[in-house]
Amino acid sequence: MLAATGFLTIVAFLVAVLSQRVSVFIALTVLPIVAAVVVGEGGRLGELVLAGFETVAPVAIMITFAVLYFCLMVDAGLFDPAVRRVVRWAGGDPLKITVGTAVLTLLVALDGDGASTFLIMVSAMLPIYRRIGMRPLVLTAVVCLGAGVMNMVPWGGPTARAMAALDLTGGDVFVPVLPAMGAGIVWVLVAAVLIGRAERRRIGTVAEPGTAVPADAPGAAQAPAEVRTPVGRVRFWLNVVLTVALVVVLLAQLAELPVVFVVAFVLALLINRPGWEDQKDLFTRHGHSVVLVTTMIFAAGVFTGVLGGTGMIEAMARAIVGLVPAGAGGALPTLVAVTSMPLSLVFTPDAYYFGVLPVLAETTAALGGDPAEVARAAILGQMTTGFPLSPLTASTFILVGMAGVQLGAHQRFVFGWAFGTTLVMTAAALATGAIV
Repeated sequence: MLAATGFLTIVAFLVAVLSQRVSVFIALTVLPIVAAVVVGEGGRLGELVLAGFETVAPVAIMITFAVLYFCLMVDAGLFDPAVRRVVRWAGGDPLKITVGTAVLTLLVALDGDGASTFLIMVSAMLPIYRRIGMRPLVLTAVVCLGAGVMNMVPWGGPTARAMAALDLTGGDVFVPVLPAMGAGIVWVLVAAVLIGRAERRRIGTVAEPGTAVPADAPGAAQAPAEVRTPVGRVRFWLNVVLTVALVVVLLAQLAELPVVFVVAFVLALLINRPGWEDQKDLFTRHGHSVVLVTTMIFAAGVFTGVLGGTGMIEAMARAIVGLVPAGAGGALPTLVAVTSMPLSLVFTPDAYYFGVLPVLAETTAALGGDPAEVARAAILGQMTTGFPLSPLTASTFILVGMAGVQLGAHQRFVFGWAFGTTLVMTAAALATGAIV
C-alpha cells in the first residue's frame, strides 16, 4: 500500500510538472497531502510537514539572503566588467559563451556543493546571457551538466553517502571511477559545444553592447542594454573584495552557508544602501525573486517530509529491490548504473544510498559480486548527474529560480543530455573494469 501510493504520487507529480498543467508549488504540496490521507496518516500531517520544513529551513534562509545579495550586486554593476570582457572575448558568439559556462562550472563545482555552484554561476553568467539574448534555459542546462559530473567527488554528498552506507573508502568507490568521470567531463564539453552551436544558429553572433553593427548584417542583433546603478570606484572595489571573500568562504566551507550570506548581505547593504529608503527600494524590487525561490523550497519540504515520514520512500525502495530477478545478479551493477540517473527523480539521496543501496549491495555479495561495484555504479548518476534536475533537492530550485526558468522546461531540455552523461560514464566504467 505504501509503495503503491508512493509510486502513484511520484508519477502524478512528474506528469503534472512535465505537462505544465499544474504549478510546481501545487504539485509539491497537494499531492503528498492527498497521499498521506490515503495511507491513513492524515492525523500526522502537521508533524510530517513541520519535519520537512525543518529539513529545508537552512537552505531557505541561505537562499533568501543569497538572492538579495546577488541582486544588490547586479544593481551595483559588479558584474558589468566581467560581462563586457567575456562578451568581447567571445565576440558575441553563443557557442563560446556556452563552452565557457561549462568550463567555469566544472571548476566552481570542485567544492562538491551544488547550491553554492548554482549561486555563483547563475549570478555571474545570467547577465551575459541576457545581454547576448541567449535563453536562460541554456544556462541552467549547461550548469546542470557540469555540476552533475563534479558532484561525484568524494566530499560530495552522493559519494560520501555511498561510502558511509557500505563502510567503504574513497579508494574503493571513487578512484576506480576516475576514468569514467573523465569521460563524463569530456561529454559535458561536447554537449556544451552542441548546445552552443544550436543557440548560435538560433540567434546568430550578437554584437557586444556598444559596438556598431550594420542593421542588415546577417545573423547580427544588438543585445538590449541593461540599467545599472552607478557606484564610485571605491565602492566598486569594496564590492569586489566582499564578493571574492564570500566565494572563498563558500568554496572552503569555513562557516555555515546561511550565516555566511546573512553577514555578507548586511555588509553589502552598509556599503551600497546604507539608508533605509534605499533598502526598502531593494526589497520592493527584488522581493518577488526571494518569494518565488523560497516558496518552492518549502513546498519541496512538504513533499519530502510527507513521503519520507510516512515510510513511502522506504517502501518504494524495497519494492524496487524485490523486482530484481535472482538470475540477474551478475548484471546488477550495470542495471544500477543505467537506472541511477532517472531514479534521482524518485528518491532523495538519503533514501537511495541508505535505503536502496545496502540491499542492492547485499544482493550482489550473495551472488558472488563485489558490493563496491554497486556503489560505483550508483554514483554514476544517482543524485550526481541527476541532482540538478531532481525536484527532491532544494538546489534544483535555486538553479531554476535564480535563472527564471520553469522546472518542467528545464527537465525536458536537459534530461537527455544528463542521461547521456550517465550512459557515457557507464560505458567507460565497463571498459575500465570499475563495474562488470
